[in-house]
Amino acid sequence: MDRVVYDRMAAHDTTHWWYRARREILSDYLSRYAALPRDAKILEIGCGTGHNLPMLASFGDVDAIEIDETARGFASERLGKPVGSSPLPELTGVEPGSYDLVAVLDVVEHVEDDVAALKAMAKALKPGGKILITVPAHQWMWSAHDVVNHHKRRYSKGTLQAALDAADLKSKKLRWFNSLLFPAAVAARLAGKLTGKDDSDDSPPPKALNAVFEKIFGLERHLLGRVPMTPGLSIIVLASPKG
Repeated sequence: MDRVVYDRMAAHDTTHWWYRARREILSDYLSRYAALPRDAKILEIGCGTGHNLPMLASFGDVDAIEIDETARGFASERLGKPVGSSPLPELTGVEPGSYDLVAVLDVVEHVEDDVAALKAMAKALKPGGKILITVPAHQWMWSAHDVVNHHKRRYSKGTLQAALDAADLKSKKLRWFNSLLFPAAVAARLAGKLTGKDDSDDSPPPKALNAVFEKIFGLERHLLGRVPMTPGLSIIVLASPKG
Protein backbone atom coordinates (compact mmCIF):
# COMPACT_ATOMS: atom_id res chain seq x y z
CA MET A 1 0.00 0.00 0.00
CA ASP A 2 1.10 3.59 -0.53
CA ARG A 3 2.61 5.25 2.55
CA VAL A 4 -0.37 7.61 2.77
CA VAL A 5 -2.74 4.68 3.37
CA TYR A 6 -0.85 3.58 6.47
CA ASP A 7 -0.61 7.19 7.67
CA ARG A 8 -4.38 7.64 7.37
CA MET A 9 -4.96 4.30 9.08
CA ALA A 10 -2.79 5.34 12.03
CA ALA A 11 -4.57 8.71 12.25
CA HIS A 12 -8.16 7.49 11.96
CA ASP A 13 -8.47 3.81 12.92
CA THR A 14 -10.02 4.66 16.32
CA THR A 15 -12.46 7.28 15.02
CA HIS A 16 -13.44 6.44 11.42
CA TRP A 17 -16.95 4.94 11.15
CA TRP A 18 -15.78 2.07 8.93
CA TYR A 19 -13.10 0.80 11.32
CA ARG A 20 -15.26 1.19 14.41
CA ALA A 21 -18.41 -0.46 13.08
CA ARG A 22 -16.51 -3.22 11.28
CA ARG A 23 -14.79 -4.29 14.51
CA GLU A 24 -18.18 -4.68 16.18
CA ILE A 25 -19.53 -6.65 13.23
CA LEU A 26 -16.52 -8.96 13.11
CA SER A 27 -16.63 -9.57 16.86
CA ASP A 28 -20.29 -10.55 16.72
CA TYR A 29 -19.75 -12.75 13.65
CA LEU A 30 -16.90 -14.61 15.37
CA SER A 31 -18.91 -15.04 18.56
CA ARG A 32 -21.83 -16.60 16.72
CA TYR A 33 -20.16 -18.70 14.03
CA ALA A 34 -16.48 -19.44 14.71
CA ALA A 35 -16.97 -21.75 17.72
CA LEU A 36 -13.48 -20.94 18.97
CA PRO A 37 -12.12 -22.74 22.02
CA ARG A 38 -11.57 -20.82 25.23
CA ASP A 39 -8.23 -18.95 25.05
CA ALA A 40 -7.89 -19.67 21.33
CA LYS A 41 -4.57 -19.16 19.57
CA ILE A 42 -5.10 -16.47 16.92
CA LEU A 43 -2.91 -15.06 14.15
CA GLU A 44 -3.81 -11.89 12.26
CA ILE A 45 -1.92 -11.57 8.98
CA GLY A 46 -1.63 -8.08 7.52
CA CYS A 47 -2.68 -6.40 10.76
CA GLY A 48 -1.77 -2.88 9.60
CA THR A 49 -1.55 -0.56 12.60
CA GLY A 50 -3.06 -3.24 14.83
CA HIS A 51 -6.50 -1.73 15.18
CA ASN A 52 -8.21 -5.16 15.15
CA LEU A 53 -5.86 -6.75 17.69
CA PRO A 54 -7.72 -5.73 20.89
CA MET A 55 -10.97 -7.10 19.43
CA LEU A 56 -9.30 -10.39 18.46
CA ALA A 57 -7.62 -10.59 21.87
CA SER A 58 -11.06 -10.89 23.46
CA PHE A 59 -11.16 -14.39 21.91
CA GLY A 60 -7.72 -15.58 22.99
CA ASP A 61 -3.95 -15.16 22.63
CA VAL A 62 -3.06 -13.15 19.53
CA ASP A 63 0.03 -13.06 17.33
CA ALA A 64 0.30 -10.80 14.29
CA ILE A 65 2.19 -10.18 11.06
CA GLU A 66 2.60 -6.90 9.16
CA ILE A 67 5.10 -6.28 6.35
CA ASP A 68 5.14 -2.45 6.58
CA GLU A 69 7.78 -1.40 9.10
CA THR A 70 6.06 1.74 10.39
CA ALA A 71 2.65 0.11 10.74
CA ARG A 72 4.33 -2.87 12.41
CA GLY A 73 5.70 -0.51 15.05
CA PHE A 74 2.20 0.77 15.88
CA ALA A 75 0.85 -2.78 15.96
CA SER A 76 3.63 -4.03 18.24
CA GLU A 77 2.83 -1.29 20.74
CA ARG A 78 -0.85 -2.22 20.72
CA LEU A 79 -0.16 -5.93 21.00
CA GLY A 80 2.49 -5.56 23.67
CA LYS A 81 4.92 -7.87 21.89
CA PRO A 82 6.79 -7.95 18.57
CA VAL A 83 4.74 -8.34 15.39
CA GLY A 84 6.25 -10.55 12.68
CA SER A 85 7.08 -9.45 9.15
CA SER A 86 6.93 -12.56 6.94
CA PRO A 87 4.79 -12.00 3.83
CA LEU A 88 2.22 -14.30 2.27
CA PRO A 89 2.49 -16.96 1.04
CA GLU A 90 5.85 -17.70 2.70
CA LEU A 91 4.87 -17.12 6.35
CA THR A 92 8.42 -17.87 7.42
CA GLY A 93 8.57 -18.62 11.13
CA VAL A 94 4.90 -19.55 11.47
CA GLU A 95 4.74 -23.07 12.87
CA PRO A 96 2.34 -25.41 11.05
CA GLY A 97 -0.68 -26.46 13.10
CA SER A 98 -0.36 -23.61 15.60
CA TYR A 99 -3.58 -21.58 15.40
CA ASP A 100 -7.29 -21.98 16.02
CA LEU A 101 -8.00 -18.88 13.91
CA VAL A 102 -6.12 -17.04 11.20
CA ALA A 103 -7.63 -13.63 10.40
CA VAL A 104 -6.97 -11.92 7.05
CA LEU A 105 -9.09 -8.79 7.02
CA ASP A 106 -8.94 -7.07 3.64
CA VAL A 107 -5.60 -8.72 2.89
CA VAL A 108 -6.07 -11.49 0.31
CA GLU A 109 -6.79 -8.95 -2.44
CA HIS A 110 -3.23 -7.61 -2.02
CA VAL A 111 -1.57 -10.95 -2.78
CA GLU A 112 -0.69 -11.91 -6.35
CA ASP A 113 -1.32 -15.63 -5.80
CA ASP A 114 -4.35 -15.74 -3.54
CA VAL A 115 -4.68 -19.53 -3.73
CA ALA A 116 -1.09 -20.06 -2.56
CA ALA A 117 -1.73 -17.60 0.27
CA LEU A 118 -4.86 -19.47 1.35
CA LYS A 119 -3.00 -22.78 1.31
CA ALA A 120 -0.26 -21.28 3.50
CA MET A 121 -2.85 -20.06 6.02
CA ALA A 122 -4.47 -23.49 6.11
CA LYS A 123 -1.13 -25.06 7.06
CA ALA A 124 -0.94 -22.77 10.09
CA LEU A 125 -4.25 -24.09 11.48
CA LYS A 126 -4.74 -26.59 14.25
CA PRO A 127 -7.24 -29.40 13.53
CA GLY A 128 -10.66 -27.74 13.45
CA GLY A 129 -9.13 -24.31 12.90
CA LYS A 130 -10.68 -21.62 10.72
CA ILE A 131 -9.66 -18.67 8.56
CA LEU A 132 -11.65 -15.44 8.87
CA ILE A 133 -11.54 -13.63 5.52
CA THR A 134 -12.89 -10.28 4.40
CA VAL A 135 -12.34 -8.86 0.91
CA PRO A 136 -13.59 -5.91 -1.14
CA ALA A 137 -16.37 -6.77 -3.57
CA HIS A 138 -17.24 -6.03 -7.21
CA GLN A 139 -14.50 -5.57 -9.78
CA TRP A 140 -16.63 -2.91 -11.48
CA MET A 141 -16.20 -0.78 -8.33
CA TRP A 142 -12.44 -0.49 -9.05
CA SER A 143 -11.22 3.05 -8.30
CA ALA A 144 -8.31 5.17 -7.11
CA HIS A 145 -8.84 3.61 -3.68
CA ASP A 146 -7.83 0.21 -5.07
CA VAL A 147 -4.80 1.71 -6.81
CA VAL A 148 -3.29 3.36 -3.71
CA ASN A 149 -4.03 0.23 -1.67
CA HIS A 150 -2.17 -1.90 -4.26
CA HIS A 151 -5.10 -4.25 -4.73
CA LYS A 152 -4.69 -7.04 -7.29
CA ARG A 153 -8.42 -7.65 -7.61
CA ARG A 154 -11.85 -7.23 -6.07
CA TYR A 155 -14.03 -10.30 -5.56
CA SER A 156 -17.46 -11.64 -6.26
CA LYS A 157 -18.92 -14.43 -4.15
CA GLY A 158 -18.14 -16.76 -7.04
CA THR A 159 -14.50 -15.78 -7.48
CA LEU A 160 -13.85 -15.96 -3.72
CA GLN A 161 -15.47 -19.38 -3.53
CA ALA A 162 -13.41 -20.52 -6.53
CA ALA A 163 -10.20 -19.46 -4.75
CA LEU A 164 -11.29 -21.34 -1.63
CA ASP A 165 -12.09 -24.43 -3.69
CA ALA A 166 -8.68 -24.28 -5.40
CA ALA A 167 -7.04 -24.11 -1.96
CA ASP A 168 -9.09 -27.14 -0.82
CA LEU A 169 -11.03 -25.07 1.70
CA LYS A 170 -14.73 -25.17 2.51
CA SER A 171 -16.73 -22.06 3.31
CA LYS A 172 -19.17 -21.18 6.08
CA LYS A 173 -21.42 -18.15 6.21
CA LEU A 174 -20.05 -16.58 3.01
CA ARG A 175 -21.99 -13.33 2.96
CA TRP A 176 -22.09 -9.81 1.61
CA PHE A 177 -21.63 -7.07 4.18
CA ASN A 178 -21.45 -3.29 4.30
CA SER A 179 -24.70 -3.59 2.38
CA LEU A 180 -26.83 -0.89 3.99
CA LEU A 181 -24.53 1.88 2.75
CA PHE A 182 -23.82 0.21 -0.59
CA PRO A 183 -26.24 2.36 -2.68
CA ALA A 184 -24.67 5.55 -1.35
CA ALA A 185 -21.17 4.20 -2.02
CA VAL A 186 -22.07 3.24 -5.59
CA ALA A 187 -23.56 6.68 -6.23
CA ALA A 188 -20.45 8.41 -4.86
CA ARG A 189 -18.11 6.14 -6.85
CA LEU A 190 -20.00 6.70 -10.12
CA ALA A 191 -20.23 10.44 -9.54
CA GLY A 192 -16.48 10.58 -9.01
CA LYS A 193 -15.81 8.75 -12.26
CA LEU A 194 -18.26 10.87 -14.25
CA THR A 195 -16.81 14.14 -12.95
CA GLY A 196 -13.19 13.01 -13.16
CA LYS A 197 -12.84 13.31 -9.38
CA ASP A 198 -12.08 9.69 -8.54
CA ASP A 199 -10.50 10.31 -5.14
CA SER A 200 -8.55 7.87 -2.95
CA ASP A 201 -8.99 9.99 0.20
CA ASP A 202 -10.70 7.87 2.85
CA SER A 203 -10.43 10.32 5.75
CA PRO A 204 -13.49 10.48 8.02
CA PRO A 205 -16.41 12.70 7.02
CA PRO A 206 -17.58 15.48 9.37
CA LYS A 207 -18.22 14.26 12.92
CA ALA A 208 -22.02 14.15 12.74
CA LEU A 209 -22.03 12.28 9.42
CA ASN A 210 -19.32 9.94 10.69
CA ALA A 211 -21.59 9.04 13.62
CA VAL A 212 -24.54 8.42 11.30
CA PHE A 213 -22.50 6.15 9.02
CA GLU A 214 -21.17 4.23 12.02
CA LYS A 215 -24.70 3.70 13.33
CA ILE A 216 -26.04 2.49 9.98
CA PHE A 217 -23.11 0.17 9.23
CA GLY A 218 -23.15 -1.09 12.83
CA LEU A 219 -26.72 -2.35 12.42
CA GLU A 220 -25.33 -5.14 10.26
CA ARG A 221 -23.94 -6.91 13.32
CA HIS A 222 -27.53 -7.97 14.04
CA LEU A 223 -28.16 -9.10 10.45
CA LEU A 224 -25.00 -10.73 9.16
CA GLY A 225 -25.42 -14.48 8.87
CA ARG A 226 -28.97 -14.33 10.17
CA VAL A 227 -30.79 -12.92 7.15
CA PRO A 228 -29.88 -12.72 3.45
CA MET A 229 -27.92 -9.54 2.75
CA THR A 230 -28.16 -7.55 -0.44
CA PRO A 231 -24.88 -6.94 -2.32
CA GLY A 232 -22.41 -4.92 -0.29
CA LEU A 233 -18.99 -3.33 -0.49
CA SER A 234 -17.36 -6.38 1.11
CA ILE A 235 -17.60 -10.15 1.44
CA ILE A 236 -16.94 -12.18 4.58
CA VAL A 237 -16.41 -15.91 5.08
CA LEU A 238 -15.12 -18.47 7.54
CA ALA A 239 -13.00 -21.06 5.73
CA SER A 240 -11.60 -24.36 6.94
CA PRO A 241 -9.76 -27.30 5.36
CA LYS A 242 -11.90 -29.90 3.67
CA GLY A 243 -12.01 -33.42 5.04
